[in-house]
Amino acid sequence: MFTHPKVTHILQPDLAIALFGKGASPRVLVADDDPLTAQLLTSIGEREGYQVVSVDDGREAYRTLKTNADFAAAVFNMTMPNLNGVDLVRFMKTEKRLMRIPVVIVAGDDGLKLIANSFAAGAIAFLSKPFKTEKLALIVRLAISQATRKQTSERLRKVAA
Repeated sequence: MFTHPKVTHILQPDLAIALFGKGASPRVLVADDDPLTAQLLTSIGEREGYQVVSVDDGREAYRTLKTNADFAAAVFNMTMPNLNGVDLVRFMKTEKRLMRIPVVIVAGDDGLKLIANSFAAGAIAFLSKPFKTEKLALIVRLAISQATRKQTSERLRKVAA
């Protein structure tokens, strides 16, 4: 028997490898133009056992997603050069292969309009700075868990077909 660290279901080894890949851990995309915040977000993700890919602006995040959409979650700063976090989420919701990636928006401002725009664009969570590391870790963990359950259901349907 095999238990994936992010899934509570117990699976047969062959099925677990088919679903997640051998030794795979979830990948998280972090986009923040502030080096200290980017390092903090990366450290939190790595401490949680994720493979973190960190970029320093929205345009680079866009390029990364266009070339490789294999991310379990994303954490975007709201205000970045070239492409802000909300516009990046809007872009993701127009592409089928990117729609499934849950996004957390992090911002220095917590105005209601900004929060509403983040959720309207498709973000699943909003955190204002400064934030507690435990809170971000929990939100990302829940986002990945939800996305993993959806992907598992889709893959099981394909395997069963």
